[in-house]
Amino acid sequence: MNEKSQQLIVQKDTTSNPAPLGLLGFGMTTVLLNLHNAGLFPLDSVIIAMGIFVGGLLQVIAGIMEWKKGNTFGKVAFTAYGFFWLSLVAVWTLPKLLGVNTPTDVSIGSYLLLWGIFTLGMFFGTLKNNRVLQFVFGSLTLLFFLLSISDFSHSEGLKIFAGIVGIICGLSAIYLSLAEILNEVHGKSVLPIFPVKK
Repeated sequence: MNEKSQQLIVQKDTTSNPAPLGLLGFGMTTVLLNLHNAGLFPLDSVIIAMGIFVGGLLQVIAGIMEWKKGNTFGKVAFTAYGFFWLSLVAVWTLPKLLGVNTPTDVSIGSYLLLWGIFTLGMFFGTLKNNRVLQFVFGSLTLLFFLLSISDFSHSEGLKIFAGIVGIICGLSAIYLSLAEILNEVHGKSVLPIFPVKK
């Protein structure tokens, strides 16, 4: 093979940014569930449907798209939290569908604690990113720990407080989703995300 035939072909990535899609799925589902946790309405088919299709499948799709773009953090975050929502729906529905034991407060508390530990680790992955993403993961970490403690302690007041934290967390993810969309469309910072200075 001569020098002329050894040409490096660089293919430009023309795929769009999947993060706004995943953030929207996470944010909307988180707000909805935490309106329930705050005591505004009972757990019903609206939350379950949102958990399956918007929190679950939509985030998994965004995670696969992040994998194709070579973004390890985005792939792990969206895929993991997408399956979190699917597993949470399974926790709610499997006892009725398959007749398995309903979860105890200890098992649910342990489940949420594990997700809190994982989210704390992911939070450290945001420290070189923008401040809004840091807030999303920081508030999500707090949410998981509060919900876990509320299950272990049987504290209804703490669960309501966790619901308020969850609503704020979900709204911050929706904000970041819209900011990434609008800032790209307009080619300038329409909604600030406060990037970290390198």
